[in-house]
Amino acid sequence: MLRITEKDGGVTLDIAVKPRSSREGVGPVQGDRLTVAVNAPPVEGKANEAVVRVLAEAFGVSRSAVRIVRGETGRRKTVRLAGVGAEIVAQVATACR
Repeated sequence: MLRITEKDGGVTLDIAVKPRSSREGVGPVQGDRLTVAVNAPPVEGKANEAVVRVLAEAFGVSRSAVRIVRGETGRRKTVRLAGVGAEIVAQVATACR
């Protein structure tokens, strides 16, 4: 089950990144993490930039509203989405199954 923490007008959640994926997108939930697939390779921050872009598009927020809180260099990350509620994250995650 996806763990979502809602606080101060935003949410924090754990994700698992799949770099060099053929298609970009969000989902499905695997274990307690939301999967985020990106085309970019995991070098020089390119995958992190792609993760921010894909999450911003999926949740309808600006790129500046998405911040990687933990896991900058790994595939398992914790991200903060400002201006998004836990209910919206749950809806997107459920739709991605």
